[in-house]
Amino acid sequence: MAARLKISDLGALSYYLGIEVRQGKKHISLSQCAYAEKLLERRGMAECKPCATPMEERLKLSKHSMAVKVDATRYRSIVGGFHYLTHTRPDIMSAVGYVSRFMEDPERITGRR
Repeated sequence: MAARLKISDLGALSYYLGIEVRQGKKHISLSQCAYAEKLLERRGMAECKPCATPMEERLKLSKHSMAVKVDATRYRSIVGGFHYLTHTRPDIMSAVGYVSRFMEDPERITGRR
């Protein structure tokens, strides 16, 4: 391939599209720790405490509510960021999938137990 194309060796991959890559002799590990921290910081959630369950259990959300409207663009941005984070965090996939259901019209989402 090098005979046909002009190629340069950039060395071992360490960071690509927000994914940190660590390569060992017998393994490769992927992490989005820095991406997750930036995402939380942009949304004003940098000081939040981590929890074992990424979403409140038995949470019921409804599209029909009289609650205060949320900014649809900001909501989509947050959900999109967390969706990208699921590449290395499959444990949050269920919660991200659940809130993704409201991407079409997130303006009046309310939580009910």
